[in-house]
Amino acid sequence: MVLLKKDKDIDGLRKSGKILVTILLALKEMAREGVRLTDLDTKAREMLNDAGASSAFLNYKPEGAKKPYPAALCTSLNDQIVHGVPTNVKLAEGDILKIDFGVVFEGMITDAALTVGIGAISEEAESLIQTTKEALEAGLEAIKAPGSRIGDIGWAVENTAEKNGFSVVEGLTGHGVGFKLHEDPIVYNYGSKGEGMLLKKGLVLAIEPMLSAGSSQIIQAKDDSFYTKDGSLSAHFEKTIAVTDNGIEILTAF
Repeated sequence: MVLLKKDKDIDGLRKSGKILVTILLALKEMAREGVRLTDLDTKAREMLNDAGASSAFLNYKPEGAKKPYPAALCTSLNDQIVHGVPTNVKLAEGDILKIDFGVVFEGMITDAALTVGIGAISEEAESLIQTTKEALEAGLEAIKAPGSRIGDIGWAVENTAEKNGFSVVEGLTGHGVGFKLHEDPIVYNYGSKGEGMLLKKGLVLAIEPMLSAGSSQIIQAKDDSFYTKDGSLSAHFEKTIAVTDNGIEILTAF
């Protein structure tokens, strides 16, 4: 069931989103060669505590997962697409790191992600990161006008990926968010213009393109994270948005 948000809920989501973006950008700056993934998780927890907020991911058990998630954020490296658990692995030059983060503040949940290159990265990695970022922006642009439909998002994401020679990964999607971390509807990264549910005022979505430099096929690891099946690089960007009478409002703008 789709849960529409009232104006007071959107106001709460703005506060949650502001905290999320502040922490996410701090983690992006911190992500340098030699930094451990657990260092990023520790920093996120400290900043959440200072803000009076909490992680939407910590102890969350999504459908199909074997156990609750043990960290405040997801840190996924290279061919690992999403849901990577922070470990003592040190970031190395050439890595591409996906940081995915959710914040609960006064009961309202926002979700966002970005991909950052560590030091000098390959041209392929640079292009993949830029294209994934552009795919997100294309998806947002496609629904700025009132009367848009959910298929407009997926069409824009997939079109951006394919025209740049990359693949939308299979089986991983965006979603509704706000009262819970994962709500209806599913937001596919493929689709057709003008198809799917009408985007109504009060709908809050986490839109998140996940692209691969190679195959679209994925595999799930024992820790519940997902990898590209062929070992190719992957990238991920995500923003939480609210549908308004005049289009959309980005609640996690960065």
